[in-house]
Amino acid sequence: MPRFPNIAAERAKLGMSLADLARHLGVTRKTLYNWRRSGQIPEEAVIRLTEIFDKPREYLLREDL
Repeated sequence: MPRFPNIAAERAKLGMSLADLARHLGVTRKTLYNWRRSGQIPEEAVIRLTEIFDKPREYLLREDL
């Protein structure tokens, strides 16, 4: 099961590709894959994700749906 399913769901709702999200965060798609695999997202990226999706960090970082 992929980590951070709510981030994937919010990205899909906006019709945003993984490349689009990486661009918004100023990282590569490989970096996004690494974050998902390790289960660790840097704090500054989490803050940016909350701004992009307008959702609280607790929701975005939940592992279960």
